[in-house]
Amino acid sequence: MDGDTIGLTVQASQRLGRIYGLGDRASPAALTPCLLVEESDADSTPTNLAPFTYQQDNSKIPGTLSIMGRLPMSIPFDANGPDWKVGVGHVLPPSMVAADTGDRGGSGTLLPISWQRMNHDEELLNLEKEPQVVVLLDALQLANQRGALAKALFTIRQQFSSALIWCPGISGPDNLALLTWMGVDLHDLVRTSQCEAHHALLTNSGPRMPEESLDEVVDRKTHLAIWKAELATVRRAIRDGTLRELVEQRVLSSPRMVEHLRHHDALLTIPNQETVLQSVVATGRRFRAHSQASFNDPEIIDWVRFISDDYCAPEEQDKVLILLPCSDRKPYRESRSHIRFGHAIGYTTAHEVMVTSPLGLVPRDLERIWPAAHYDVPVTGDWSTEELERIQSMLNRLIENQGYSHVINHSGMKLEIPSGVSVVDSRLDDGATSQAAFERLQTAVQEAIEKFELRGRSKYIQLLEEFRSIARRQMRNDSWLDGLRVAGKPPRWKVYDGEKQIAQWLPERGALSMTKAALPRLLEGNCLPKIHLLEGIKWRGDVFSSILESHDSDIREGGELLVLQGGKLLGSARASVSAWGWPNTPGKLAKGHQRL
Repeated sequence: MDGDTIGLTVQASQRLGRIYGLGDRASPAALTPCLLVEESDADSTPTNLAPFTYQQDNSKIPGTLSIMGRLPMSIPFDANGPDWKVGVGHVLPPSMVAADTGDRGGSGTLLPISWQRMNHDEELLNLEKEPQVVVLLDALQLANQRGALAKALFTIRQQFSSALIWCPGISGPDNLALLTWMGVDLHDLVRTSQCEAHHALLTNSGPRMPEESLDEVVDRKTHLAIWKAELATVRRAIRDGTLRELVEQRVLSSPRMVEHLRHHDALLTIPNQETVLQSVVATGRRFRAHSQASFNDPEIIDWVRFISDDYCAPEEQDKVLILLPCSDRKPYRESRSHIRFGHAIGYTTAHEVMVTSPLGLVPRDLERIWPAAHYDVPVTGDWSTEELERIQSMLNRLIENQGYSHVINHSGMKLEIPSGVSVVDSRLDDGATSQAAFERLQTAVQEAIEKFELRGRSKYIQLLEEFRSIARRQMRNDSWLDGLRVAGKPPRWKVYDGEKQIAQWLPERGALSMTKAALPRLLEGNCLPKIHLLEGIKWRGDVFSSILESHDSDIREGGELLVLQGGKLLGSARASVSAWGWPNTPGKLAKGHQRL
């Protein structure tokens, strides 16, 4: 490695937003997201805010772009670096995307690209050297075209998962959170300088005039303080897993930012592309659906699509559907209201499904997993048109797919039930836990048991069917559970093959933890994504790009993976990053779990 290779280590991430450690892994010299400034601004800008300077020379055609490190970030970390220089080439407006000038600019560790180059330069797919910084030269023009910036950034992030991204001329404290969420790592002060020239402040809610009655002044010191505060807020949000909520707050200051977020969300929900989503999340992680933007978050859309298209109710629970309201407490079954519902329903083969927003419908058998067990939503008692349409559409698909004969509606919502399916409204505008409603629910369940010959079920049979549902959601299929049984004590139920333990339920993860004995079953049933390690290396712990030969494309962060080498099963690991970040994300790709 030479002096133009910087050390990169992922310290924390949330979807496409990441905190990179720049420099020595043990003691990074700087972190992203961060600033890079023109050389003339270097003396007034601390290196912990701006570890890079840049210079663009357009005196000749084609021009050149240089980026220099102000701290020891380049291997072997014994001097300030890097020192990159590249030819920029001709940059035509995005509207002229059909044109191909032939002068596309240089490539290497520093890669300048434009929308035109992305559409014409096939060499970008087979570069001899992976770039460490990608500069989207026409970001400013793309930001003014509907959906173009989101598409360009997502394309870059998929192709160059480890590279730092810089979008010249568009960053500010107001859109720092959004751009970081979309994958941008480096930010300049162009908009800040423009505001200073107009005697305006660029704040985290956009440009405004200073309030002189409070002695506000417009100068570089004030602006750097604003940048520092917002950089700290964004980095902390990534570490805490709350970046999405911060983005939804910040975009409200600009209709254009709302558009960018919507286009970005739409790209991430396209089926069959490498996923950016999660399967299992850390203990304490919440999905705070506090704004309308949360309604179309890719995690939510993915859930809606799964329940509508791929969900299969537990065995024998396809005759009677009981619709119940959600609760503040998650999982719902631990709330006082649902404990009371349980007394009325009992262990039967009626299928309980909660009606909620923004998830729409949550089957009882999936309420303990992400995101159903982790979301918070304001409760007003009123439903928007979009919420009602989502719930009704999902309900129609659920009834169509599962073939229920009878519905007991205790949700309190006026829902249309397809013809041919009988329905009982057990609420009749009373409170869900009122004595009158409770008695009607109890009566409706008893009548359904008799009419549809619903069987009682032991809690262990019900748990096994629940684990099958969870496996169908978090894995590729549930075939590995064939012939197994559930035993043990709550909350850490265990799954056995005879007397051999195969798995254990971990409530803090909302997932089943596999033993070594489960791995051959999982491989035989093609139940999990697989990764293949290079032959000739000894797998000692976690999984890094340096030892990886290939990987499947349906990896989700937090999900289980099977580790193979030369066709032989070595063990399992848990993904630290979703498929979009494989194979080049610096640092750990997966954490070793079981080894045979």
